Amino acid sequence: MHKPAKDQTRDNRIMKVNSNEMLPEGYKMTELGALPEEWELVRLGKATKTIKGRKPNYLSQSLQEKSIPYLTAEYFRTGIPSRFVLKEGNDFIEVGKDEIVFIWDGSNAGDVFIGLDGALASTMIKIIPDNFIYPKFLYYFLKTTYDFLNAKTTGSTIPHINKNLFNNLSFPLPPLPEQQKIAAVLSAVQEAKEKTQAVIDATKALKKSMMKHLFTYGPVPPEETENVPLKETEIGKVPVEWEVVKLGEIAENRKETVDPNKEDIIYVGLEHINSGDSKLKRYGNSREIKSSKSRFYKDDILYAKLRPYLDKGILAEFEGICSTDILVIKPNKELINPQFLTDLLHMPNFLDFATKSMTGVNHPRTSWSILKTFKIPLLPLPVQQKIASILSAIDAKIEAEENKKQALEELFKTLLDNLMTAKIRVNTLDVPI
Repeated sequence: MHKPAKDQTRDNRIMKVNSNEMLPEGYKMTELGALPEEWELVRLGKATKTIKGRKPNYLSQSLQEKSIPYLTAEYFRTGIPSRFVLKEGNDFIEVGKDEIVFIWDGSNAGDVFIGLDGALASTMIKIIPDNFIYPKFLYYFLKTTYDFLNAKTTGSTIPHINKNLFNNLSFPLPPLPEQQKIAAVLSAVQEAKEKTQAVIDATKALKKSMMKHLFTYGPVPPEETENVPLKETEIGKVPVEWEVVKLGEIAENRKETVDPNKEDIIYVGLEHINSGDSKLKRYGNSREIKSSKSRFYKDDILYAKLRPYLDKGILAEFEGICSTDILVIKPNKELINPQFLTDLLHMPNFLDFATKSMTGVNHPRTSWSILKTFKIPLLPLPVQQKIASILSAIDAKIEAEENKKQALEELFKTLLDNLMTAKIRVNTLDVPI
C-alpha cells in the first residue's frame, strides 16, 4: 500500500514549484498541507472500527478472582478503580493494553488513552485500526485532535463527540515502519516524563515523612530519636527544650488593604497557589482586578481561608497584593522562622484543625480568630532555621524535577506537532521500535 521511504535529509532538499506552492523534493500538497509523497491521507471512519462500551449486568465493589476494573470517568480522574466487572456470566466490552480508549461522552469527550486493562463504561469507545495502522501512532495522532473535537461536541445535557466530524477526520499516514518510529520517539519522551513524575511523587512523600520526624524530634537522625529527651504536652510529646504556644502568640494577621487601580503590582489569587506548595510559582497583575485587596510583604505567609482543606499556603518572597479570601499572616521573626512556620502550616494536624473550623456551605471558610488559637511547637530559632533549610532543600529538588517535567511536556508537544506534519522526519533514523 505504501511506497518505500526516500533516503533524504531535511537540509539538502531541492525546492521545486508545484501548483504555485514551493514544495521540498519528494513532497506533495494535500488538504492538510505539504506531506511526503509516500504518506497518505486517511479518513478516520474508513480506517478504524469502533466499539462502544456498555454497563455490565452486575458490578462488584471489590477486586475478586477473574474480575477486571470498570473503566469509568471516576477512574480516569483518580486512576483508582472503585468497581469491578466479573468476567464470567457478564455482558461487557473489554479493552486490552494495546487497544485505544476514546472518551465519547462528558466534559472530557475527545480524550484518549492506551495501555489499559478493563471493561469500558458506556461513555467511551475502543478504536480498532486497520492492520496498516500502528495503534500507538493513531493514539498519538488522536491526542492532537482533543481541542478540535471537544470544542465541537453536541448535546445540551451531556456533551458527546460529533460522529460525522469524527468519522470524516483526515489524518496523515506514513508507511508502517515510520509510524512505529514516530510512536517510539514520542513514547520515549512520555516515559521520561512519567519517570520524572514518579521522582516528584517520591520526593513529596519523603518531605511529608521528614516533616513528621522533624516536627516531633527535631533535626536528629532517625536512629538517634531514642536519645532525645521528651516531655508530655497538650500537643503530645516534644523535646524538653521546646515550648508550646498558640499561633497568635508568634504571628499576627496583617490587615492592610489597597485599591488595585492605583498601583501596578503583583497580584496573588487562590488560583495562583498550588495545594501543598510552600512557594509561589505563578501570579497575576493588579491591572487584572478591580475590588480592594490585601497587601502583603516579603516573608509574610499567604494562607487560603476559603476551602482550607485544599492546603494552600505559601511564603511570600516579594511584596504584592492578594485576594481577600487569603489570610496575610505576619510572623514575628524574633520568635519564629517564616519558612519554618509555613511548613508547619502544611502539617496534617493543622490542615485538620483548619478544615474543622470552616463555616458556610457553598463557600466554606476558616478565620484568623480561630486559627490563631492553634497550638504549635516553638523551637529555638537556630533549630527552626536548620529544619527550614532541610525542607527547603527537598523543595528545591521537587522544583527542579517539576521544571524538568515541564520541559519534557513542551518537548513532547513540539515533537507531536512536527512529527505528525512531517516537519521532522525519523524515517531514516535508527530508532528502536
